[in-house]
Amino acid sequence: MVDRLVIAMQKSALALRRFLLLALTPLILAPAFAADGGVAQALGDPVVEARVTRLAEELRCLTCMGQSIADSQSAFSSDMKREIRAMIVAGKSDKEIVDFMVQRYGDFVLYRPPVKSTTWLLWGGPFLLLALALLFLVAKLRKRSAQAGSELSESEHRQAASLLGKSVGDGK
Repeated sequence: MVDRLVIAMQKSALALRRFLLLALTPLILAPAFAADGGVAQALGDPVVEARVTRLAEELRCLTCMGQSIADSQSAFSSDMKREIRAMIVAGKSDKEIVDFMVQRYGDFVLYRPPVKSTTWLLWGGPFLLLALALLFLVAKLRKRSAQAGSELSESEHRQAASLLGKSVGDGK
């Protein structure tokens, strides 16, 4: 009986291992089958590549949100780098390229968006939240100190003494 149980457990463990191997195989092999691996192909001209890199560091990847397109490995950032490279080869200036990206994707694509009426909240929002948090903290501390400083009324003393099982006149 015990032998049958051990054999059944071994078969279950083997089946589980096979299942996990089959389930994880696509995750392991996915990078090998990626179209370009997320890495933009360099064309060879070091001047063009330096400009592409400099511009890519100033622009935010919209799919990664926290990375520049120079740091990102996403397909979107590869497409943006390819587009920047094509504009550089076409003779566009850095300002024209950045203006094109801002027109196409908005100010959010810039790591350092300009201060203007549409970005005031972006620039001032953190300071506004900090000021509100400090006001809330000061109000809370004042309320707490006002409550701590107030004396108990005679009825509250009696109620507390009765809860503690003492008489009001006891000094114990």
